[in-house]
Amino acid sequence: MTGDDIPDIGIGTYDTTSDVCTTSVEAALNIGYGHVDTAEMYENECAVGEALTSASVGRDDVFVATKVHSRNLGYNDVLEHARVSCDRLGVDALDLLYVHWPIRAYDPEETLSAFDELYDCGVIRHIGLSNFTPELLDEARTYLDAPIFAHEVECHPLLQQEELREYAQKHDHYLVAYSPLAKGKVTEVPELIDIADKYGATAAQVSLAWLLSKENVVAIPKSTSETHIRENYEAQHLTLDEDDVARIDAIDRTARQVDFDGAPWN
Repeated sequence: MTGDDIPDIGIGTYDTTSDVCTTSVEAALNIGYGHVDTAEMYENECAVGEALTSASVGRDDVFVATKVHSRNLGYNDVLEHARVSCDRLGVDALDLLYVHWPIRAYDPEETLSAFDELYDCGVIRHIGLSNFTPELLDEARTYLDAPIFAHEVECHPLLQQEELREYAQKHDHYLVAYSPLAKGKVTEVPELIDIADKYGATAAQVSLAWLLSKENVVAIPKSTSETHIRENYEAQHLTLDEDDVARIDAIDRTARQVDFDGAPWN
């Protein structure tokens, strides 16, 4: 895929073993997904590449995104590892390459100048950042020549990321919501269950529909069940009314699923 839009629903691949990853990504692509998200750190890029080859869709119909490991963010390492990721995925160019975490080897001047070079050379079509704070996004924008295309961050009704969503709208980039189902915890939220009953949907579908109701937001739910992969895909066809969106907006709980002592928000 070579356009400037990311499909609303993508397939996440975090914490999936090779065989399971290939099977689930292939199933997703055959169902109609057009966005696959992986990372060097997940150690499954080869498995994703196998799915890209075996699925019944062409390369131009799939938006392929991966991420550089935080230990490989030195200038030369970024250049090398981006090309290694291309080889593992079996693609000539990456639609989107992220800085996975702004930690460890991350140096904004050194790291982002390498991303700019990859962009200028056509190895990557878009530049992404992941797990940044607004302050770190501001800093990155001062070093990058190319635009930030996407910021990937945990986002769901129990971690609504209003500030980062507003930042994405202001600066015209996508917010890509990972763990959009809060690792299954959204299925336990009374408001979401009640709204799901109203639409004959699932709480997971309501959570995804809520995310997609927000400007500049797309979601990458992970599932290894073909039934759930299909249900997640169908969530993009669910339109919540304004009252239901407002009811979810008003959920005043914070349940971050991905956190550690070195995270930039700690």
